[in-house]
Amino acid sequence: MNKQFAVIGLGQLGASICTELSNMGCEVLAVDTDLDKVNDFSNIVTQAVQADSTDEKVLQALGIRNFDHVIVAIGRNIQASILTTLLLKEAGVKEIWAKAQNDYHEKILKKLGADKIIRPEVEIGFRIAHLATANKILDYIELSKDYSIIEIEVTDQLIGKSIMEIDVRANYGCNVIAIRRNQQVIVRNIGELKLERGDVLLIIGKSEDLERFEQEGL
Repeated sequence: MNKQFAVIGLGQLGASICTELSNMGCEVLAVDTDLDKVNDFSNIVTQAVQADSTDEKVLQALGIRNFDHVIVAIGRNIQASILTTLLLKEAGVKEIWAKAQNDYHEKILKKLGADKIIRPEVEIGFRIAHLATANKILDYIELSKDYSIIEIEVTDQLIGKSIMEIDVRANYGCNVIAIRRNQQVIVRNIGELKLERGDVLLIIGKSEDLERFEQEGL
């Protein structure tokens, strides 16, 4: 059974999330106070509704507590974002992700019990900074304060070697979790696979260990 998602707020972030979730085959309820935005998504998501998420009775009527995951993507209206998050928590929603505009907003959302805070500008800025300063990294995803995942293309000195021979875990404290080769992502039995030109390694580890691998292991 597919997870059921509700996305509240159909600005740029909310619209993007709704589109991607729908493309992945998820059941999505899209909610916004703007009727034009709701109409734009009526043929994209499972259900699109014009509604005020700061009204407890409205949320009850939408059956919001039955959704596995609710994403509060409300844009500039911080008051509406805070009240919506509070009502979702009181309703017993299992997983609440909320967009924060600033540090103050983030602190309040955390105190209200949001399970994950979304700061698109901060996250994108962090990612761009790492990509701009790392010559060999194709992509950088921060998982937490300490851990990240990188995508890194195999260099000449690694071609023909296996993951076991490189032994990234023993030498650098990182783990290769997958190899992307052409259009295929290989995740099973990769230890003895000989690396080829154009292969991309997906590696997880502490940020400082990943940086050391980039500098010394490639």
